Amino acid sequence: MIKLSSVLLVDDDQLTNDLNKRLLQELGVADQYLSANDGVQALAALEQLALDANPTSPVLVLLDVKMPRMDGMAFVDAYQQLPENQQQAVVIVMHTAFMSSDDLGRVESLPIAGLVSKPLTKEKLDTILKLHFQRRFPAS
Repeated sequence: MIKLSSVLLVDDDQLTNDLNKRLLQELGVADQYLSANDGVQALAALEQLALDANPTSPVLVLLDVKMPRMDGMAFVDAYQQLPENQQQAVVIVMHTAFMSSDDLGRVESLPIAGLVSKPLTKEKLDTILKLHFQRRFPAS
């Protein structure tokens, strides 16, 4: 499998970030893994990652919906203000344990690649990679 350039894990629960990072590393998904605990930290990290990213070397952002300071939806709003060339090689997948019907309606209107429920598993990750990066894990 061709690796992604980077994965940015964004969740206010550090244990979730750590577990997701371990899974991603075990599966060899990317060359680089970063984490952030809220949208403010994630936006700063993404601005740097996006400078080096391009469509053949994309960045996956696994973004929690509910976080303090700047939640996932506010992050996406801020992300849309980045220059278009920085947005082109970024794929955002929201990651949540629970979502109200109001939140779900708003998420559906956001320019994101998808929504996946917690916890992240190899199967869910394989689906994300196939759908959004045309990559898959080798058959076991």
